Amino acid sequence: MDIVVKGRKTEVPERFRKHVAEKLKLDKIQKLDGKVISLDVEVSKEPNPRQADRCDRVEITLRSRGPVIRAEAAASDPYAALDLAAEKLDARLRKQHDKRFSRRGARRIPAAEVADHVPGAATLNGTGAVVPQDEQESVPTKKIGSLEIQGEGPLVVREKTHVAAPMTLDQALYEMELVGHDFYLFVDSETKEPSVVYRRHAYDYGVIHLRTDTMVTQAPSPEAGGALGG
Repeated sequence: MDIVVKGRKTEVPERFRKHVAEKLKLDKIQKLDGKVISLDVEVSKEPNPRQADRCDRVEITLRSRGPVIRAEAAASDPYAALDLAAEKLDARLRKQHDKRFSRRGARRIPAAEVADHVPGAATLNGTGAVVPQDEQESVPTKKIGSLEIQGEGPLVVREKTHVAAPMTLDQALYEMELVGHDFYLFVDSETKEPSVVYRRHAYDYGVIHLRTDTMVTQAPSPEAGGALGG
């Protein structure tokens, strides 16, 4: 990956290009984000003399498989503006890196410990049906490790419900990269229907949209059931 340096309505001297290469260490950036695709640096100049102390502006744009990260700063010369923008970029990269790995490192409860951490969880029999409270005492119970099994188990059901605001596909890709998962379930803001984005090969992504089939949701008639039974 190379760093692309360009000027907007201004010339970029070779000395400044070398300073960019020295300031933005690619190996350091790739340690914080190993999925970097491109790194662009744009230099522009403000002609208004009243803004002499902020006449030079530098904008750094980092594109990767995750969200685009931008950092910009203005100063009295392009070198000072670059230093400020580079500090902002480094801080944002570290924040995203730490957030990604802190979520990945969150402790997950082993199946054997679910009963200890989820009080009042439903008791299931060997077929997966919920055992009524008044019948639980008559069901034989055995202990496997720290998990108490009633009936012919073990069978552990984990159910989670999340409140999610509708979002765009770009936002869903951003959230998926933040949590470090290979897929992300979300509600599409355009269709208002559940969808899933997932990671494919290389830098490709896929998306699955769910749409309710009105024919399937209708209850089958007794005649249709009788025909199948015959």
